[in-house]
Amino acid sequence: MKLSVLDQSVVPEGATPAAALHNSLDLARLADRLGYHRYWLAEHHATPSFASPAPEIMAARVAAETRRIRVGSGGVLLPHYSPLKVAEVFRVLGALSPGRIDLGVGRGIGAGSIEAHALAPGSPGGGDDGDFPGRLAELLAFLHGGFPEGHPYGRIQLMPTAGAPEVWLLVASPQSAELAGRLGLPVSIAHFGRPQVTRSVVEAYRTAFDRRDGSRPRVQIGVGVYCGPTDEEARRVFASQRLFRLRMGRGLLLPLPSPQAALDGLRDEVEPLADEVAEWPRCVVGDPDEVHKVLTSMSEALEVDEFMVLSTIHEPGDRMRSYELLARRFGLTAEAGGDGGAANAVA
Repeated sequence: MKLSVLDQSVVPEGATPAAALHNSLDLARLADRLGYHRYWLAEHHATPSFASPAPEIMAARVAAETRRIRVGSGGVLLPHYSPLKVAEVFRVLGALSPGRIDLGVGRGIGAGSIEAHALAPGSPGGGDDGDFPGRLAELLAFLHGGFPEGHPYGRIQLMPTAGAPEVWLLVASPQSAELAGRLGLPVSIAHFGRPQVTRSVVEAYRTAFDRRDGSRPRVQIGVGVYCGPTDEEARRVFASQRLFRLRMGRGLLLPLPSPQAALDGLRDEVEPLADEVAEWPRCVVGDPDEVHKVLTSMSEALEVDEFMVLSTIHEPGDRMRSYELLARRFGLTAEAGGDGGAANAVA
């Protein structure tokens, strides 16, 4: 089992979006030193809550400022873009950082309907994901030369010629998981988004997986983690995420509140949310031993290869501490050398 980092470049209340992007760079450098396996950047558009609409640009900067960690998108929202352009961008990233680049692809739009139309004005429906399987197949064909004989796109020479990224499909439903399985792709499951369906998504993926080329299913679970030196401290920093999520559910897209502001704002709220009832919690909150216990149980039950850890914490120092405590409890160690492709196993 491996541990990796998902960074949404959340904007803390009282900070600027530019500061949030620099917080991401600081965390990436720390994750590289601590021995995390990957560092993925998310894509969100036209919201004061998240600072980065361009994970490919952030990935380029993160790869340049780190030594061994794999870097990628979590993910590129394909309905907005030309598959050829996405393939070209990630080939460039792969050429600049050989063996270290991931292309996580999602079918969501990460924006409202008006913003989605503005992002893809020439597309019927403006970023509609109705033809996502076709777009994904085209992207894979561009990356790996998979167009059938006679296809007009088969004559396109992708540049640079080397540097294809490792492609992952980001999913939140059994239907998307089946698509990943049929294509033989590794899958990243957004447990932090829909924890009630995680087991059924994993089962659908494994059942549909095509092993004809000798590959095996690879399951990555995205989970919220809020780790503190004590349970009390972990719950304190988690308060920001609790209020942040409640607000988002009401359509209030605001910066991430401080723990104290969140605790004040939560006093009159009824919790947990109705959709929080699941086999495993959306967010694992506690001291290092508690977090280790829950993640280990989930890993054993679902045969998880990797956890993609998301920690939406207001203070950059508290966020770094959460990842440090987690790395220490799981025994992560950075490779002395290597190309970023070798994973660090955890106990």
